[in-house]
Amino acid sequence: MSIRNWPAAERPREKLLEQGPAALSDAELLAIFLRTGVAGRSAVDLARHLLSEFGSLRALLEADLPSFSAHLGLGPAKYAQLQAVLEMARRHLAERLRRDSALESPQAVRDYLKAQLRHEQHEVFGCLFLDAKHRVLAYEALFRGTIDGASVYPRQVVKRALVHNAAALILTHNHPSGVAEPSQADRVLTERLKESLALVDVRVLDHFIVGDGEPLSMAERGWM
Repeated sequence: MSIRNWPAAERPREKLLEQGPAALSDAELLAIFLRTGVAGRSAVDLARHLLSEFGSLRALLEADLPSFSAHLGLGPAKYAQLQAVLEMARRHLAERLRRDSALESPQAVRDYLKAQLRHEQHEVFGCLFLDAKHRVLAYEALFRGTIDGASVYPRQVVKRALVHNAAALILTHNHPSGVAEPSQADRVLTERLKESLALVDVRVLDHFIVGDGEPLSMAERGWM
């Protein structure tokens, strides 16, 4: 049966407008993005099929173009649309973060860093550069590595902090394994960076590690 013939309360678009996006399942949200189904399958049926094939909504969102386009009902046009949606979401989070002090909006910081790093298949180390009121000046991904490590050079971090005239910064990197617990090397690196940046009067406020769940704050663990 076509979605048009479903009761209005069960149609994904109408349900979203009536109850809000949080009320929809992954399949219903994906069906709105797909807009149409394929022969013999409604958009919702196709969405359920795709989620089953990919294993999760996250896996679908993070698929590369060849993997994405290999599935029924998907292709380069849909891939381009999806990447545009994801980039708009990242920019929205960045704008929300820039409005307030990073220290007054810890959840906004977490959401932004998740959007920047959780999809990365290799380790990436970056910095949020902050002004004297701890408002965000810029975010930069400074070093990229392998699936289990990235070489980080304190001199380059100091150089970029000076370029942005930053008064403080927040360090961040991802663990592609999904486990956000810091290694001993992570804690040693954090101390080295704090010492190097202190020489130019730049404070390190926190170091967030991004895994599968909420990013881990080393400051909240008492390790800063």
